[in-house]
Amino acid sequence: MRVLTLGVAVEKLRLSAPFRISGFVFEEQEVVVVTLDDGMHRGRGEASGVYYLGDTSQGMVAAIEAVRGAIEAGVDRAALQGLLPPGGARNAVDCALWELDAQRRRMPVWKVAELPAVKPLVTTFTLGADDPAVMAAGARKYGQARCLKLKLTGDLDLDIARVRAVRAARPGVWMGVDANQGYGIDALDSLVSALIPAEVSLLEQPLKRGREADLDGFKSRIPIAADESALSFTDLPGLVGRFDVVNIKLDKCGGLTEGLAMAYEARRLGLKVMVGNMVGTSLAMAPAFVVGQLCDVVDLDGPIFLAQDRTPGMTYTDGAAWSGDDVWGATHAVPA
Repeated sequence: MRVLTLGVAVEKLRLSAPFRISGFVFEEQEVVVVTLDDGMHRGRGEASGVYYLGDTSQGMVAAIEAVRGAIEAGVDRAALQGLLPPGGARNAVDCALWELDAQRRRMPVWKVAELPAVKPLVTTFTLGADDPAVMAAGARKYGQARCLKLKLTGDLDLDIARVRAVRAARPGVWMGVDANQGYGIDALDSLVSALIPAEVSLLEQPLKRGREADLDGFKSRIPIAADESALSFTDLPGLVGRFDVVNIKLDKCGGLTEGLAMAYEARRLGLKVMVGNMVGTSLAMAPAFVVGQLCDVVDLDGPIFLAQDRTPGMTYTDGAAWSGDDVWGATHAVPA
């Protein structure tokens, strides 16, 4: 007997301009949107997948369809953890279950998660890897930003020029850099030494996933964050002593359920916590906004890169992101 009606759709998001990181350029992104309807209440979830793992929209749809029967029979969030592996497919279904539960219980998702009332979160605004002058102009354009994150490419001299140009353009702003696996251990000390005079506060994922042991014994003067090295909960123990911060993304770990568990476990292990995002609309950012309430660093600027976001959407004021219950996690029926 079917308890839930599952809807699965693929939507194509256009970026307002190409966005470059180490080894990849984004111009558009397909996302999977899941709806779960019990006849009175309706939950939604959006996922982009993990591009560097080949987690495509087609693969996500196939994974969800393969377990359609179990989902429609009335799967709950706990059972879903064993039904689908970490990744975009589970993320979309898990987030839909959270919103469905919020409606059934007539309370917002953050309250279902037993968190204090949510508050606006100061977020980084990301600058794609480009000519240093272009990145400096972009930094000035983000006039409200209190935090900037710069994408690097692994070209040491060019990356240093990028960092210096942005720092000159925005002398007082908090700055982090994301190497997206672009460096090897041999160049890491030179990179860190160049970042210190520019007052860079965070270095994200300098080495390739699988090379975490190269950081054994490396003493960085700048905190290092794990992104590609921290896909899911099972990666956390291997980060201790090598990284200082873990970047949680719901597309990587498979949803809000595991994202919250990772945040609590990372704290227990002595790691600081960051929340990030893949390309997505406010529907994808809103569950991550809940995780962000537990985080030291927040990177939830995804919607600002889109040609068009959903309505209602997240708002950005004075460098802070805000996601109301009307965006996702509503206690009332959501629009079809």
